[in-house]
Amino acid sequence: MPHVNSINQIDRIRRIKAISFDGDMTLWDFEAVMRHSLGRALVEIRKFLPHVGPVDLTIDRMIEIRNTVAGELKSKSLSLEQIRLEGFVRTLHSVGNDQHDLAEHLSAIYLKHRFGDIELYPDVLPTLDCLSARYVLGLVSNGNSYPDRCGLQDRLTYVVFAQDVGVEKPDPALFRVACEEAGCAPDELLHVGDSLRAGVAGAKAVGAVSVWLNRSSEPKCLDIVPDFEIRTLLELQALLN
Repeated sequence: MPHVNSINQIDRIRRIKAISFDGDMTLWDFEAVMRHSLGRALVEIRKFLPHVGPVDLTIDRMIEIRNTVAGELKSKSLSLEQIRLEGFVRTLHSVGNDQHDLAEHLSAIYLKHRFGDIELYPDVLPTLDCLSARYVLGLVSNGNSYPDRCGLQDRLTYVVFAQDVGVEKPDPALFRVACEEAGCAPDELLHVGDSLRAGVAGAKAVGAVSVWLNRSSEPKCLDIVPDFEIRTLLELQALLN
């Protein structure tokens, strides 16, 4: 349970008007749905290219290829969907196939499951429903999971994606945009995220209240100290009260 143990902390909490959440690994398990979706794409690859066996291509190898592509194209201002497509182009090339239409098919299969099979953590909806009457709620994400594809379209008022702003967290620009969308000052925003180096550091840089959602009880980072730490989103209500 988080503790508010100073007059300064109490004053900061009382000023909060809006709350922003990270998406991946905060509201849903991105790692799980990403691997599941790649697995469905891999089934398609082996259907069209039966010579590709388990040793030739794995989910881990597909992740490695996509991350390499993302690093190479980082300065190209491409959407995450475009990067994912190029990842499939490169994946097919690695197994001796250069059919762009097959890469597009794989990307469509991946995105269908990537968005359609997202499962929210059990504490998400109760928390959002509890807080929505008092605060303006939104999403600030380096990812591309749209709330309307996750069943959250009626619960989040604003959405800020890194690919739309042109920078990624921890760049404070994303949080400034969030403040504009929410109609609040930076010190009236509270951000909740699972990453110290992205969400917490970015929120602190702009002067917002930072809350680290540490679901798996990871060790603390000495150089990035969140204002508060919680183990579950259900602790937010107690913190804000």
